[in-house]
Amino acid sequence: MQRLMRLAAAVMVSVLGMALGLAQTGVKPFKAVTDAMLLKPNPADWLHWRRTLDAWGYSPLTQINRRNVAQLQLAWSWTMQEGADEATPLVYDGVMYLPSPNGVQAVDGATGELIWQHDRSNMARRSLAIHGDKIFAATGEAHLIALDARTGTLVWDQTVADHKLGYKYTSGPIVVNGKVISGMTGCDYYKEDVCFISAHDVETGKALWRTSTIARPGERGGDTWGDLPLKFRAGVDSWIPGSYDPATNLLYFGTAQPKPWASAQRGTDGASLYSNSTLALNPDTGKIVWYYQHIPGETHDFDEVYENILVDRDGRQSLFKMGKIGVLWELDRKTGTFLNAFDLGYQTILDIDKKTGRATYRQGAVPRLDVPAVYCPGNGGVKNLFAMAYHPETAAFYIPAKPNCATFIFSSPPPRETWKGGVGPNKRTPQPHPASPDHLGDFVAMDSRTGKVLWRHRTSLPWDTAALTTGGGLAFIGNWDRYFYAFDAATGAILWRTRLPLPPDGFPISYAVRGRQYVAVPSGNGWFVAAGSDLKELRPGFRRVTGSSTIHVFALPETAPASPPSRH
Repeated sequence: MQRLMRLAAAVMVSVLGMALGLAQTGVKPFKAVTDAMLLKPNPADWLHWRRTLDAWGYSPLTQINRRNVAQLQLAWSWTMQEGADEATPLVYDGVMYLPSPNGVQAVDGATGELIWQHDRSNMARRSLAIHGDKIFAATGEAHLIALDARTGTLVWDQTVADHKLGYKYTSGPIVVNGKVISGMTGCDYYKEDVCFISAHDVETGKALWRTSTIARPGERGGDTWGDLPLKFRAGVDSWIPGSYDPATNLLYFGTAQPKPWASAQRGTDGASLYSNSTLALNPDTGKIVWYYQHIPGETHDFDEVYENILVDRDGRQSLFKMGKIGVLWELDRKTGTFLNAFDLGYQTILDIDKKTGRATYRQGAVPRLDVPAVYCPGNGGVKNLFAMAYHPETAAFYIPAKPNCATFIFSSPPPRETWKGGVGPNKRTPQPHPASPDHLGDFVAMDSRTGKVLWRHRTSLPWDTAALTTGGGLAFIGNWDRYFYAFDAATGAILWRTRLPLPPDGFPISYAVRGRQYVAVPSGNGWFVAAGSDLKELRPGFRRVTGSSTIHVFALPETAPASPPSRH
């Protein structure tokens, strides 16, 4: 009896010690994130790069809505780890997880209090993933890592590719069916290997499958690179997180352009599969089930690597995407069959057959080496990495666009055998777009059924965040002028805006903690690639503001009653 009593006492002391330890460290009991939760997140959470695996960028929360959004005020802010930009926070059960180039932080989603910090240099800054009790991140040295979501301690570290060959990650992975799945980048330079998409075990990081994004010599599609040996087949990175559809059990990833950029520099004018394509993969095997190549043999640096948004409507299971040329593509996501292409009207290089989707270059649109020519769009394209969002109420997409043109000169490269490859020698001098000479930013609401522009809002400076839509009938976005806006998703009316110390820069989200809805947006030094060089020349009076990257979190006043959501 005494032995049993001593055992019971020991167990009680252990339990109390664990509870005290949790209380002292601020760590609360953690409920594991399941595959089912990732497929249908709690409305209060933001569990994926675009919240859901269909990539809508939409929060169903309605506490903040058309009627009360003007009351939004800063609830808290937090200076992130050094170098943070283009970040997408994740939120689960009231905890916000923040990626940065120098690690990962977990903070209280209601107060901004730091819970833990994992320091590591050269991280993929753009996004994270969550599953079970782990946070998954990628690194600029081509590693995938898993952290304990409760403490930030390293659980496993998997080398996926040889960083010395240029391989790296710039975005985090997604998790599907217990697999950590990511696309590799850093494939500009010549080597006896190519870019790929790979899957890894969530518990160990062990590699499960790897699918090349370039058709190798002798494989299906290999002849589309002409007679180029494997070493000189470069590019076709997959650097934006994918999407997943449980109905078809297919993964969808986009791929970038072949490199060097100009076909004359590459030494082949073939289609160069699987560049500028949407790939549908079997998540269990990595097999390519179908592909759709949007621009065969792309030759200007206008890639189609970006988000794949999955929408069911009118009896269709559709996939929508938009790349640098500013065309909204609609595909059947089960078969890859072309359905529609809606052009924003800013590109001048392609004709697209409305029946077949076949894209062909207009006369004179293919660059000749060392010959200057004006093309639209210019640097960075019409639509780049900052994602569009979908709103089910309006059945529309909300698109951050950048009207611009440039004078391009693609120069003669040295012989292939004597150089390392890369994007190829080129110079692009920005010019204003004749359709929008005074505006570099165009926020467009486009009907997904007809391609009709429902409304637009143009600004002198470019947009510098992804779009966020919410169940309160709102669309949020930020620009280089340091403003963060809330628009009426139906009408385009500006309902609220605030000016931040630095430009909003990244992927805004909305979430809730203990019944209170928040809207969060990162700010930082700004995405100065492509946009920056244009601003120096097209907006010479623009003064770039720099400083530490910060997450800003807004909410309605706690004392103010929330208006009921409007019905539309």
